[in-house]
Order: sequence, then structure tokens, then C-alpha cells
Amino acid sequence: MRRLQVSSTYPRPLKQMLPDAGNWLLNSGIQDADGGVARYHLSDIGRNKPVSNEITGYAASTYAALYEETGEERYRDAAIRTAEFLADRAWRADLEQFPFENEPDSPLYFFDCGIIVRGLLAVWRLTKEDRLLALATACGRSMARDFLTEDAIHPIVLMPSREPAPYEPRWSREPGCFQLKSAMAWHDLAEATGDDTFTMWYERALRMALDNYEHFLPGAPAAEQVMDRLHAFSYFMEGVLPRIRRPRCAQALREAIGTASRHLRAIRPVFERSDVNAQMLRARIFAEALGVQPLNEKEAAEEAASIATFQQPNGSFCFGRKAGEPMPFDNPVSTGFCLQALVMWRQRSEGKFVPRIETIV
Repeated sequence: MRRLQVSSTYPRPLKQMLPDAGNWLLNSGIQDADGGVARYHLSDIGRNKPVSNEITGYAASTYAALYEETGEERYRDAAIRTAEFLADRAWRADLEQFPFENEPDSPLYFFDCGIIVRGLLAVWRLTKEDRLLALATACGRSMARDFLTEDAIHPIVLMPSREPAPYEPRWSREPGCFQLKSAMAWHDLAEATGDDTFTMWYERALRMALDNYEHFLPGAPAAEQVMDRLHAFSYFMEGVLPRIRRPRCAQALREAIGTASRHLRAIRPVFERSDVNAQMLRARIFAEALGVQPLNEKEAAEEAASIATFQQPNGSFCFGRKAGEPMPFDNPVSTGFCLQALVMWRQRSEGKFVPRIETIV
């Protein structure tokens, strides 16, 4: 099978794109000195949004992946700072949870907690610091206590009542297949601790996601809303990977890639998100490497080329474009997703990609 060369699709080489993005993550001020990471930077007015516990969790995974790729200690140090922020500032021992914001009575979000657990585990794999594994384990148990039922995962729990927030017709405020990305935290904890209780909880989340993923898209009347749901739907494609050897899971991933690709290409002229391209490309590369289906080389190359066009002169990757115009959001999560997708694309072109599910940002 012919391997496409990365240099044929990139406006500039990855060896330049990666350090530029890394320098932005480390030096732009998107990460505070105490380790917390802002939700995004408003490039039109030169201001950061507030620090987010969830985004700090994503940053921990991103820095760990960058350290693994480059071996540069600055990324390891940054990963440790993010984990220290989560452990020392974000963790609420009285709640045994990471709240949405570090404010009194801030609600709890299932999705955020799973992302934070996976970030802590990414740093724990680098440091083997017992405290990080202990916090991740405690949060994983609380996720089941506070959110998981036999038939649904509540997306939001209100504080101090611990009552589930009423569902709303928005993807982030009602249960759905996208929650499987955060449920991967249970799978990862089972691997790290040997406790099969976490496996049971992941399996329950998997069952629910497989029962409803076919109905998630389009899910909204407006193209822009469908693109946002496409981002969420892509989380399902990642979350199913730990059980991809099962025929039903492999078939679900094949169907999901096809469905997501059609929606992405239909909506792209109106609204395009950089992270959706990155999520699509990552899913394709994993699917090929794990024997699910051959890579659609043409579509994968299109996605890699599109990802590269989102990098800004400051090194960050912007959130998206509307009608071809970039939106003023320099986004640390988009940057992490896009960098990882491009690194995977390069590794595949060199025949060096190894499918390690636990490293997905």
C-alpha cells in the first residue's frame, strides 16, 4: 500500500509546527504559573478565558504526549505542574471530586472528571507518583457514585444537593454516546490498579453508547450545531477503541467514521472545527492499525492538510473557521488534538505508528 508523505500535505514541516505549538502552550500565558490552563485565548482582544479544570486535564495529557514524542524535559515539567494544580487546587477532598470550576457549589460534570482522571494517569505514567494514582482512583469511584445509573450517565450533578441537573436538548447537557470518551477513565484505571470494578463501569457505559450512537447525528437543524455535535460524536469513536476486537465495536467504528466523514465534508464550507479534523484523522489511523478497516488515503490526507491550515503565527491552533474566516479562539485542546493527529500521521507515513489507546489526548 502506498504511503503518503507528510511533506506533500503540510504548508510547512511538522518539525517546525510542533515546537511552535509547544512554545505557545508553554510560554504564551495560556498556562498560569501554578499550572492551571485557561479554556482558550481570545485573540481579537488579547485576553484569556478563566482557568478550567477540564482543560488543565487535557493539557496534562498533551504535555505527556509531547514529552514522549520529543524527550524534552520542559514538557515533562509542564505536565507535572498541571497535575500539581489538579491535586492541590482543583481536588475537593470533601466532595471526592473535581468541580467544574474552583468556586463554592460549582456543579460536577461527568465528562470533565473523566478527562482529568486521564490527565492525572498520563502524568502518573511518567512519574509513578503514588498520590496521582490515588487521586485518579478516588475520582473514578466518585464518578460512578455521582453520575452512573443502570440506564444513563448523568452529565451534570448540582451542588450541594448532588442532584442530577435537568436534561436539556443540548449534547453536553443530556446523556449520549460521547460520554464514552470520559468513561475510558474507568478502563484506564482498571489497567492501572487491577480493580475490575472499573471494568464493570466502563462496560456499562459502552453498552449504553452502543445502544444510542446511531441516533446522535445530525441531532440539530443548523449546520453549525451539527458540526459541534460531530465533535462530540468523535469522542464515541475514541471511547470504543478499548473493545475494538469485538465485532460489534469494530462495526460501530466503521459506521461512525463513514457518518462523521460525510457530515464533516458537507458542513465544512459553512463551519469547520480544527479538532473535528484531528479527531477524524486519529480515528482513521487507529482503525487501520487495529485491523478495523483500511485507511481512506484521500480523505485522511485532506484532513491532515486541513489541520495544518489552522495553526496560527503564534503557534497555537485556532478553534475553527466560519465561511473560511478563522475564529478568534486560540485553543489549547484544539492544539493538543491537532498536534497529536499530525504526529500520528507522520508516524504512519514512516511505518512507525504504534496504537496505544491510553495516550489519546
